[in-house]
Amino acid sequence: MSTVSEIRAALSGLTNEDLREVDAALRQQFRARKIGVLYDDAYGVWTEEDQASTAAKVFILMDREEQGREPS
Repeated sequence: MSTVSEIRAALSGLTNEDLREVDAALRQQFRARKIGVLYDDAYGVWTEEDQASTAAKVFILMDREEQGREPS
């Protein structure tokens, strides 16, 4: 089994505090590696992946809104 699979399998058994610690450790790795980090401040890290994911969600909502309108 790969390390990633082992980590994923273990996540469901962790407490909320443990998950926060894992999240902090992952964000620290991104910071240290400077991989796709757009913003890094007191609120946390905002990565290129976060940006793309959010944009995709917004575009889906915009498409749904546009489809619901009657043609002018």
